Amino acid sequence: MTTHGLSAEREDQLWLVRHGETEWSKSGKHTSWTDLPLTGDGERTAASLKDRLADNQFDLVLTSPRQRARRTAELAGFPDAVVDEDLVEWNYGDYEGVTTAEIRETVPGWTVWDFPVPSGETPAKVTTRLDRVVARIAAVDGDVLVFGHSHALRGLTARWLELEVTEGRHFVLNTATISTLGWERGSPAILKWNS
Repeated sequence: MTTHGLSAEREDQLWLVRHGETEWSKSGKHTSWTDLPLTGDGERTAASLKDRLADNQFDLVLTSPRQRARRTAELAGFPDAVVDEDLVEWNYGDYEGVTTAEIRETVPGWTVWDFPVPSGETPAKVTTRLDRVVARIAAVDGDVLVFGHSHALRGLTARWLELEVTEGRHFVLNTATISTLGWERGSPAILKWNS
């Protein structure tokens, strides 16, 4: 069953950009609702995206409301990106500002994909909001560009591919990278990743 309702004949593409580096992304701390700015390096790499995106036409540009995503969009040449609250990062609850290594000191083997997040979001809640994003994209007759966060964009990729949101575990996403989703012979596909 197709979750996003896009016709197999469509050739539209979904472009994903993870925000530039922040102090917490640099150190591996989980960052959802903490609204951190980009580092100097994060600003520079975000600005370098402008030339790489300049030759493309987008019918819709969306961004997470967090300043790290909005600033990346601005520096990449899209200051008027539409804020979509559903693009916020996975809510890490009690693990906000904590690294995976620190969490694993008390919860061996922990990942956001497989274990509960105390006071945070469940995969089902993340799926619900990311499916709203996919539906919004499906309503656009053209290419869409999205600025967001690591786990949320990885989950969005899984939903685009009609997989469970937790299958986002397979799509490592670096800061200030561009990925492109689209179609291959009628099936949703990854066209370019982590570029």
